[in-house]
Amino acid sequence: MLVGVDLGQPHFDAGLEELGLLAESAGFRVADRLTCKRRAPDPALFVGSGKADEIAMLARASGATEVLFDQALSPAQQRNLERHLGLPVNDRTLLILEIFAQRARSFEGKLQVELARLQYLSTRLVRRWSHLERQSGGIGMRGGPGETQIELDRRMIGEAIKRTRDRLEKVKRQRATQRRQRERREAFTISLVGYTNAGKSSLFNALVKARAYAADQLFATLDTTTRQLYLGEAGRTVSLSDTVGFIRNLPHGLVEAFAATLKEAVDADLLLHVVDASNPEHPEQIKAVQEVLRDIGADAVPQVLVFNKLDALDPAQRPLAPEDRLELDGQLVPRIFVSARSGEGLDLLRRHLASRVGGRFDEFPDGIRPSGTPSGGAGA
Repeated sequence: MLVGVDLGQPHFDAGLEELGLLAESAGFRVADRLTCKRRAPDPALFVGSGKADEIAMLARASGATEVLFDQALSPAQQRNLERHLGLPVNDRTLLILEIFAQRARSFEGKLQVELARLQYLSTRLVRRWSHLERQSGGIGMRGGPGETQIELDRRMIGEAIKRTRDRLEKVKRQRATQRRQRERREAFTISLVGYTNAGKSSLFNALVKARAYAADQLFATLDTTTRQLYLGEAGRTVSLSDTVGFIRNLPHGLVEAFAATLKEAVDADLLLHVVDASNPEHPEQIKAVQEVLRDIGADAVPQVLVFNKLDALDPAQRPLAPEDRLELDGQLVPRIFVSARSGEGLDLLRRHLASRVGGRFDEFPDGIRPSGTPSGGAGA
């Protein structure tokens, strides 16, 4: 059962569509959905006792076996809700961690997921489970076996976090060596970034004729893949990297844990910001990606907006011109419309990349200028 609480956010997902896609990506089947409004979260139950009773009733009626909240829950709120509802309760953060754990394939990706999971788990220790509850001791005793167990678990998790961080540092050093080698070769590096399920991997495959895993689901791929892309117009080869997709309210621990992978975006010469042009929520998705880029220090890297899935647009929504410019964070950024599936617009994108690599930082290669602005959803 999906639960969302509107706390006055500017873009509240009233239909819980994204949370539903996340749940399905993790292997769940959505039994029911419930949303409510509050001025502030209830300290004990997040939603208040009355709404918690309603959730319990609806969960029993729909046969739900777990409750997923669209917001992050504190350890105390999670524990209290589980006792009140009599069902397992988890939040958006743990759901994303579960998906990452299922999808990570490379050694680096698995290390990053493990670090984020340990960091999340370390906040859930105190009185999270019954075997950790404090037990009263006798004369001269402070606490009891429960307190010792908490300290033991904390120490074990702390040591595991340190080991995982040390191993990730080695991976970061290896990546830094590889980047220095590319710099010595004067390689031009391009990174694909964008909201999850915007079609980054499909575009990557279409450009470099690769077979990276791509699927119509959130976080289909987590591991960075780099291939060489030959640009005939420039007469040279560039490095193209496909990175993990972003999402709104990405847990900060995941941003930190995936710093090694996202470093590819920070050190890139150019970012291809891939956008799902067919998604009516794409303006909010662009803002979410920009926030993550600022968090990792990649907001100063030049960008090209690539509005993908042109084939999925209705005829009335198709752009009037294949390329134009869009204001992004106070700057006009080149925007190119493509379809990774049909190949439409890919030649134009390659010519644009060739002009950037060749040192001609013109927004519109070959002197092409738009005759108007896109209409419908794609130009919103």
